Amino acid sequence: MTDQAAELARREAAARQAIKNGFNMEDEDSGAAMFVAFHLEELPPEYWQEQMDTARPNPGAVLDILELREHWGENDELEHFDFTLPGKVTDYVISVRFDGKGKVAEISMES
Repeated sequence: MTDQAAELARREAAARQAIKNGFNMEDEDSGAAMFVAFHLEELPPEYWQEQMDTARPNPGAVLDILELREHWGENDELEHFDFTLPGKVTDYVISVRFDGKGKVAEISMES
């Protein structure tokens, strides 16, 4: 594995863990909570049934099916990682931004 591929894998794993660690449905400013709450309301029960074998999943479980949509940054830096739901059912993402030292700096909901 190249250094770039190893860093990509490390940051993706760190981003996923940060999303889960910071997830709190009671926190109205949480990008992950806003993303989950919005999609639980907007997507039909059939979507959740197909993806998770339940018509109304536990909010925290939604994080387990997130897919990496893309990673990007200036000068090919691995600065932003955008996660979304499978099946191209939304234009929204949970975006994780890394600082210059490779640490998670921000998690937000973006479109």
